[in-house]
Amino acid sequence: MTVAAVPEATAKERLRILRSAESIALVGVSANPLRSSNFVATYLVRTPFRVYAVNPAYDEVLGVKCYPTLADLPEVPDIVDVFRAPEAIPGVVDEAIAVGAPTVWLQLGLRHDEAARKAIAAGLNVVQDRCLKIEHARFSGKLHLGGFDTGVISSKRRRPI
Repeated sequence: MTVAAVPEATAKERLRILRSAESIALVGVSANPLRSSNFVATYLVRTPFRVYAVNPAYDEVLGVKCYPTLADLPEVPDIVDVFRAPEAIPGVVDEAIAVGAPTVWLQLGLRHDEAARKAIAAGLNVVQDRCLKIEHARFSGKLHLGGFDTGVISSKRRRPI
């Protein structure tokens, strides 16, 4: 018996998720500036989103108070952005379902189809293997500010020199 692949969130679905979100919980965020979670957190704390750090190993990251679990947050986050090892993802999904978060977002390089199917069955939106920072910057037209060379200088056609 083959198990059906988990459908990928389309660009329109990712845009809808980001436009409707007001709060984001960064699960597994690190205070180490060399970690991708810290890079993403640095970007997100400068956006209108209410950003919550979730990591029991820290008291705060980038001036944002850290909480040990999703259940300890002062509100239910609109997006649970996951920076944990693949084997920890099912537990994070269980927590997200338990607190009533509408979306679980697995960062670049992270996939867990079984956990994704469980989240979808519970009514959650799921995004896998996508960077929330990159997607936000892309949709807001600020991808170049995120350190990405888009190669686009103008929308006009180049004239021959």
